[in-house]
Amino acid sequence: MSRKGSAVTDVANRLTEREALALAVSVARRGPGGGANPRVGCVILAPGDPASPRSVLGVGWHRGAGTPHAEVAAIAAARTADPAVNLTGATAIVTLQPCNSTGRTGPCAHALASAGIARVRYAVEDPAADRAGSDAYLAGHAVDVRGPRRFEPGEFDEIALDSARELVHAWLSSMALGRPYVTLKIATTLDARIAAPDGTSQWITGAAARANAHEVRAEVGAIVVGSGTVAADDPTLTARTAEGGLAEHQPLRVVLGLRDVPAQARLRGPGGELVHIRSRDPRAALRTLADAGVTHALVEGGAQVSAAFLRAGLADEITAYIAPKLLGGGLSAIADFGVATLADAAEFAFLSPRMLGEDVLLTARARPETFHGKDR
Repeated sequence: MSRKGSAVTDVANRLTEREALALAVSVARRGPGGGANPRVGCVILAPGDPASPRSVLGVGWHRGAGTPHAEVAAIAAARTADPAVNLTGATAIVTLQPCNSTGRTGPCAHALASAGIARVRYAVEDPAADRAGSDAYLAGHAVDVRGPRRFEPGEFDEIALDSARELVHAWLSSMALGRPYVTLKIATTLDARIAAPDGTSQWITGAAARANAHEVRAEVGAIVVGSGTVAADDPTLTARTAEGGLAEHQPLRVVLGLRDVPAQARLRGPGGELVHIRSRDPRAALRTLADAGVTHALVEGGAQVSAAFLRAGLADEITAYIAPKLLGGGLSAIADFGVATLADAAEFAFLSPRMLGEDVLLTARARPETFHGKDR
């Protein structure tokens, strides 16, 4: 399937519902992340035995704020592929619970019912959709609708369900927190250094780790650095493809601090919009980003900015790219953020590690009940 297209001619003609969920997760990733709307995918299957493969009628994903939601996009794709298609009795497999409220677009629950969809399965619950009565609306229009709490054992693959949850983890967390979800990214040696004693830092990690970091950048709404990092490193803060070009989605490039961004800075070149927040307060930064519709912010440094977010209890996740190198001296990844005793340590829980070439990627999420700085 073409990223830009809506036809379904180059996906498998027939899929089981388990396979359809995996496809829905895959196409959902094509949408932009980190913004006001979540990434969602939808696959519409022809009527038939739920346990058997059925024809794929339409595939859709959400392409960003103001565009059709995944369910509406899938319905449109089905009608584009076959103007005579009849969706009565069809099944919609969706990564996230269909909405039932009107914003810049209409409610997906209404669109599904109006199209004649008879069966809906969604992988992740959306509290807002639940409060708006999405399931009740669909059920009231003779739609057999179920979310994960009502799935039969083995109805869907746990890997696909976990992937669907990961797609919207930051977005759902942002909705609950009332501010952007914050990922703090570091790339260090084994002894947690981000630069050698002489200041050299390129490159601590290898090509695979750097490529992954660009993939992450393309999935967030903003990248945040301090004005000191801008002065020292002159970064571009762009998201780039494997070929080296600019990715389709470019996050906001956010500078936190009082110093001016130089007129010749590479931040002023091609890429996302430059936002200079003349404050050292991470809360002020997150308020500004929330007003801009950002739900996921990536903090890339430097050591003082990382410490500021940790001191304020505003780091929800750490992604640490660790190279098998030792320096013994040089710049530490994170400055002092006020922990004087082990009992006050900021505690996180590891997710599964991932090898990236010779480097390892460790991801850890904060434990809210023990995090240093209780004002989360």
